[in-house]
Amino acid sequence: QTFYLGTKYSKALNATFLDAQGQPHPMEMGCYGIGITRTVAAAIEQHHDDNGIIWPAPLAPLSVHIVPVNWNDAQTSQAAEDLYTKLLAAGVEVLLDDREERPGVKFKDADLLGIPLRVTVGAKSLARGMVELKRRADTQATELVFEQAVNTLVGESKGVARR
Repeated sequence: QTFYLGTKYSKALNATFLDAQGQPHPMEMGCYGIGITRTVAAAIEQHHDDNGIIWPAPLAPLSVHIVPVNWNDAQTSQAAEDLYTKLLAAGVEVLLDDREERPGVKFKDADLLGIPLRVTVGAKSLARGMVELKRRADTQATELVFEQAVNTLVGESKGVARR
């Protein structure tokens, strides 16, 4: 948005220019307001794919998105809540998807939101002592040892914040 300020501020500051005849005149002033919504829209326009937003780390509203595959499974929900609590305590901005939705819906919504790091917690991977890490900007997921996940995610989220 553009704002015309006229000579109000240039007169107060004695900001002048010389015309062709060498006579001083107050400058005509204006300003341009970029606004937060335009900044966000520009970031999304530049950082997205067919599945949704891919937040640039400095603009990401959160660093980690925890997606439990089956919230009704006691072991899965407990592990997800444990991970969530420990990440919060470590100062990581984190979202826990505790909805009773199908995994595909949760994964699609996670892609739409575009949080840089997604951690999938499921009964099968937990049985092997693992969780899955997927970076939103990548297509491949990797496995993390559950007991080391908090330290890894704290490091990753700090790394994401620096990029």
